[in-house]
Formats: sequence, structure tokens, C-alpha cells
Amino acid sequence: MNENRGCALVTGASRGLGAVIARRLAADGWAVAVNARTEAGAEPVAAAIRAAGGRAQAFGADVTDEAAVEGLAATVTGHLGPVGVLVVNATGPQPALPIEQLTWRAHLDQLEFFVKSPTLLVQALLPGMRALGWGRVVQIGSDAFERASPRTSAYTAAKGAQLGLTRSWARELGADGITVNLVAPGWIPVERHTNADPADLRRYVAAVPRGRMGTPEEVAAVVAFLATDDAGFVNGQRIAVNGGRDAG
Repeated sequence: MNENRGCALVTGASRGLGAVIARRLAADGWAVAVNARTEAGAEPVAAAIRAAGGRAQAFGADVTDEAAVEGLAATVTGHLGPVGVLVVNATGPQPALPIEQLTWRAHLDQLEFFVKSPTLLVQALLPGMRALGWGRVVQIGSDAFERASPRTSAYTAAKGAQLGLTRSWARELGADGITVNLVAPGWIPVERHTNADPADLRRYVAAVPRGRMGTPEEVAAVVAFLATDDAGFVNGQRIAVNGGRDAG
């Protein structure tokens, strides 16, 4: 189905949105490189894809580390071919910090995932995409940038920077046949939200015109579309998947 388009690499795909995105891309015919910090962490998702008849392999790498990303790019290419679709999904802890406790280290912790990691990944995979004459970079952002909740300033600032990268790279790489877009989910419950306060969920849903929480599969569907030829003229865009929730 995706002949001459290479494979798809999904970072942070051991669980949550990343795992669902990896499974959806595999179902659409992509050979998927499932990345997590360790190969063992990524293997259950890759195994599930293979069990369902898809093609996938697990790759362990810290995508905030220069040498690890270079190694990841080389290993994925060696096993599955050049990467035509890059889904930048990996993230780290997002502590809520009042401004009195905010440190530069707290800012750097977020920037490493949302600025450094995308930069390293695109730099490492760009030669392969250019050789293909085709590429799709999909960053997983968040509508938290527009909501800008109190005590999330480090995360919010880094997500804003990620959107800036997306728009600039889209202009820079479009002539190479490479599109760069950002998918901005709202609050999409995944495994890490198992213990979420039901009252918080009710308050959130009350502000969603669709009247419900979104699902990981709905986010994955948008990512999957952006990975197609049909999305070839969609470039430099931020696509919210939040049911129309007011960003204010």
C-alpha cells in the first residue's frame, strides 16, 4: 500500500496515544518502527501489531539524546528501510509548578521533549526523506498551549515552541515533498489518567461541545490521514482534536 514511501516511526509508542497511533498506521499498511526508551518497553506493541497481521519492530532509544537518535535512525533504516513518516509523540513528566517554584531546569525538561527531540529526529531522518522525495512529519502537540492553564507555564511554553518549529519547518521542507503538521489533542484519557478525579472529568466535558471525552483512536485517525498522499497539500497546520472545546 505504501510502496516507495518508506516506513513509519512513532516515538513514545509503548502506551497511550503513541501505541494507538502505531497500531493504526500498521493497520493502514505501514511497516512501523515502535519506539520507547527501551526495546523491551516497545516490544508488546510491536508484537500486538505482528499478531494482527501487520509489520512492526521495537526499537529502544532516548529520543532526547543525540547519539541515541542517530543510532535509532540508522537501526530503523537498516531493518525497515528509510523513514517516510515520523510521528513525534514522546513526552516526559509534566509537573504542575507555581511560578515561585519554576526553574530553568523545569523549562529545559519540557524543551528537551518538544524542541530538542523533534529537531534531532528530523535532522537524522531528513536525508532519507529527501532521497524518497516524500515525507510526513506529524508532531503531537496539545491544545494546552491555547488553554494556558495556571502552573503549567514550562509545558505551555514548550508546546508553543513546538508549534513554531512545525510552521517554520513546513515552509522550509515543503519543496522537498515533505509536509510538517501538528495534531493538538485535548484531554484524551489514556492509561496514565486511570486515577483522574471524576469531578475533573465532568468539568472538562462540560466545556466540550460534543459532550464527551475524545478517544485515542480519534487522534490516531487524524495522524493516519496526515500520513497519506491525500494530505499532501496540508502543511504547516495545527489540527485540534478536542471536540471544539473553547481554548480560552
